[in-house]
Parts: sequence; structure tokens; C-alpha cells
Amino acid sequence: MKFLTFIAILALIWAIGLFAFADRVRGFTPAPEPERADAIVALTGPSAERVNAAIRLLEQDKGERVLISGVNREVRRQELRALTPGSNKLFNCCVDLGFEAEDTLGNAQEIAAWADAKGYDSLIVVTSDYHMPRALTEIRAAAPGVRLTPYAVETPSLDNSRWWKAAVTARRMTLEYMKYLAALARATVGGGRPATEAPPADAPAEKAA
Repeated sequence: MKFLTFIAILALIWAIGLFAFADRVRGFTPAPEPERADAIVALTGPSAERVNAAIRLLEQDKGERVLISGVNREVRRQELRALTPGSNKLFNCCVDLGFEAEDTLGNAQEIAAWADAKGYDSLIVVTSDYHMPRALTEIRAAAPGVRLTPYAVETPSLDNSRWWKAAVTARRMTLEYMKYLAALARATVGGGRPATEAPPADAPAEKAA
């Protein structure tokens, strides 16, 4: 009986945490106008909107450079450029591509190495709203001392206080919550993979990551 009570209490705590997490996710959007930082980082995702948002911030002089982390290795620089707004000159001079990251932990290591190589102390982090808590947790663990400003891209399907009523949104939120808990645990114990090498500013981008 005591064991069942313990399990029930754990389940209740987990459920409360999930709804608190979902509320935090929804609080990231609409993203407020960020203060200027040293640079901007965008974590690639299922659409080009994260990258587009980062380029718009660069155009607004919210940072001196952009790192696009986790670019697919099969994508060429010019192909990525064609998907983004803004001038070719700005993209060519001030956008770095990271090809090493394959997941959020890899993004964090790539971003940390890049920021360290450039001497950046503050970053605007661009990613989807549901992904932002985990991204911030991983980057803070990889780059302690760097000030992070979230700039979340809204996920339209999650813009509903009753997200749990649809299977697709409930699954996405629950899976992301579980991944966030894992990231939080990893950050707490100080685990993680070794940092990747920072991408040089003038590295040829024949392929994307």
C-alpha cells in the first residue's frame, strides 16, 4: 500500500511538473524585443523559421554575428541562404554555420565553443518555444557565465491552453518535458560530451549540417 501511495505521489508530481513546463513554454511567446547581445545563435529545427528569425535580429543589429548550429551536412551554404530573408552581403559576412551538432546537447557544445573562440559574453538564443527550456539548460551547462536571452519562435499548434486534448500536441509536449528533465539531470550532475571545435568565421560551407 505504501509503495502504491509513493507511486501515486510521484505521478502527481510529474503531472504538475508537466503542466508547469507547458505554461512556461507558452510564456516564451510572443517573444519580446531583446536587448542587444554580443551575438545570436539559432538552433536548426523542422522549419526555416528559427534561422529566419535569427537573420532578422542580425539585420536589426541585435548582435554582431549569427551562428546557425546543427546545419545538415548535405545542405550547401547557398541553399541555406536562399531560404533566408535579408541581404547576401550580410549573410556572407556575418553568418557562421555549425556542422557538428546532431542534437541539443551537441548544439550547446558547438555554441559554447564558438562563443569562447569569439570572446562573446552574451547571446540571443533562437529556437522554438517548446524547445527553449531544454536549449537554455544545455547551453548554460556548456557555457557557464555567458548571459543568454531567449527569443522563441511560436509553434502555432501549441498556442492553446488545452494542448493536452489533442494527441499530437500532448505527445510533443510530454516528450519535450521528458527530454527537458533528462537535460536538467545531466546539467545538475555536470555530465555531457566533450566540447566540439568552434567553426571558423571564414570556413567554407560546401555542405550544411
